[in-house]
Amino acid sequence: MDTLRTPDDRFADLPDFPFTPHYAEVDDGEGGRLRMHLLDEGPADGAPVLLLHGEPSWSYLYRSMIPPLAAAGHRVIAPDLVGFGRSDKPVALTDYTYARHVEWLRQLLFDHLDLQGVTFFGQDWGGLLGLRLVAEHPHRYARVVAANTGLPIGDRRPTEAFLAWQRYSQETPDFRIGNIVSGGCATPLTEAEIAAYDAPYPDATYQAGPRIMPTLVPTSTDDPASAANQAAWDILRRFDKPFLCAFSDQDAVTKGGERAFVGQVPGTAGQAHTTIVGAGHFLQEDKGPELAQLIIDFIGTTS
Repeated sequence: MDTLRTPDDRFADLPDFPFTPHYAEVDDGEGGRLRMHLLDEGPADGAPVLLLHGEPSWSYLYRSMIPPLAAAGHRVIAPDLVGFGRSDKPVALTDYTYARHVEWLRQLLFDHLDLQGVTFFGQDWGGLLGLRLVAEHPHRYARVVAANTGLPIGDRRPTEAFLAWQRYSQETPDFRIGNIVSGGCATPLTEAEIAAYDAPYPDATYQAGPRIMPTLVPTSTDDPASAANQAAWDILRRFDKPFLCAFSDQDAVTKGGERAFVGQVPGTAGQAHTTIVGAGHFLQEDKGPELAQLIIDFIGTTS
C-alpha cells in the first residue's frame, strides 16, 4: 500500500492546539503498517473519553472540548482516522473501505491502547465507525453520545443535502477541506482555523481519504458495508448502557437523525436527549465547551 506522511512542520503553530502528538502502528491489511496519530490528554488513569472525528475533519475539531474534559479528570483520546490529520495517508482511493476503517480503529483502540470503560462521543463518520465498534465490542464501553451521525444500512434514501455533498466530493476539481468544514459551521471559521484544517494536505495527492469517504456511506442494501451495519444494529437494539443523543439544530445532513436511536436502543430510555442550539454540522466547532460539559454531566449522572 503506497502511503504519504504529512511533514511535521505543517502542524506547527496551529491556533489553540497545544497538544502533544502520539502515534501507534496498525496493520494496513496488505502486509504493511500504517502510523496512526492520536491525542492522549488528561490523567493516564482517568476514565477514558473517546472523541472520534468524521469527514473531512481531524482531531483539531476537538481542541475546545479536550481541556475541560481533561480538567474534569478524564483521559481524553482523540485519534485521527487513517487518511486524515497526522495519520498516514494511503494514496489510492481503493485503499479505503468502511471495513478497513473499522479494523484500523479497532487495532488502535483495543490492541494498542486496550481501552476499557469507554465513554464514546462520535460525530459524522466518527459515529458510523465508532458505533460499529460499540456493537462489536460492547463490553469495552460504559456509555455513548451520538451527535450528528448515524449507522445507515442503505434501506432509506439519503437526504438531498447528503446526495449533493456526495456529488460535490467526487466532481469538484478543488477539494478545499478547510472551507468545507467552515461551511458546515453556524459560525464561520477564521482564516487561521481554515488553514489548520488544510494543514494535513500539502497537495491533492494527500486527499484520497477525504475524497472517497462520502462514497463509502451505504446508500443501498447492496453496499459492501450494509450487512455488517445491520448486524451492528441487531446488537445495538439490545444495548442497554446509557446512550445519549445530542444533535444540532442547523445541520441539513443529519437533522432528525436522533429518531433512529431514541426508542430503538434500550440505553436511550430515560436519557436527557439534547438539541444543541446554534450549531451546524460541525457542532464541536460551534459549541465545543457546551458539548464537553454535556459529556461531563452525562458521565456524572450515569456513573
